[in-house]
Amino acid sequence: MMDKRKVLGRGLDTLLPSRQTPAAAAPAPVVHQGEAIHQLAIELIDRNPYQTRTHVDELALRELADSINATGVLQPIAVRAIPGGRFQLIAGERRWLASQRAGKATVPSIVREVSNEQAMEMTIIENLQREDLNSIEQARAFDRLSREFGLTQEQMAQRTGKDRSSVANYLRLLKLPERVQSFVESNQISFGHAKALMGLDSPAAIVNMANRVVDRSMSVRQTEDAVANYLHPLQQKAMVKDMKALMVDPNVKEAERQLERVLGVRVTITDRKGKGKILLEYSSLEDFDRILSALGHD
Repeated sequence: MMDKRKVLGRGLDTLLPSRQTPAAAAPAPVVHQGEAIHQLAIELIDRNPYQTRTHVDELALRELADSINATGVLQPIAVRAIPGGRFQLIAGERRWLASQRAGKATVPSIVREVSNEQAMEMTIIENLQREDLNSIEQARAFDRLSREFGLTQEQMAQRTGKDRSSVANYLRLLKLPERVQSFVESNQISFGHAKALMGLDSPAAIVNMANRVVDRSMSVRQTEDAVANYLHPLQQKAMVKDMKALMVDPNVKEAERQLERVLGVRVTITDRKGKGKILLEYSSLEDFDRILSALGHD
């Protein structure tokens, strides 16, 4: 846990230099303490085209806007200059949006000199280090790092402070049917639910099970059990039978053993609140005669 915190605490600038960049590309500048902060007009700043977040929590945004009204923007956003005297957002989208909602005319900004490629990578990695992306947004971000920058799962894990297995699981989410991805994106089912659904053997089965999970508000554990039952129905029935056997009243089991000693045949007693049946199993005429004799018949 400490190692993960240390990685996340470094920030983007210490993560990016480890990446092999083309000789023609300018290296990502390092933000030093006291670097110039400009009050840029909000209307001159354009949204980041590389942003991977598709959903913004409006309630959280309003709360941030209230905070900005009270204390201002405590951490500057990062932008880069683009043609036409405008600027393009690199990092700090929520602060930029909240400043607009707070009615601010300007927002404190650091102007960075970075290429298109570096801006895209910085945006994606910054988002992945946050906790407010849903699982599908994280999966798409990892997918872009893989496709557009050729990063391996191990490299992506190192740069974002996540386990390599977590990166692999996020990428697997993109193989789910679109309907199920929409459930994850809208938080109707969790990452844990999605992992369980990925164990099913067909898209149709995954969609059907996902609908069932949403309709019944099933927990992750219930989903895992439902998937296991779908894949191994006979095994599940046997397990249920074994569980029922373990739950038999010990007094009933003792009565079975006593009857078996007296009659010399297998005895099964089914009892439901004082009502039930006794099953006697015989394997020969001698067994049959012995049962009749014990019951008082010749």
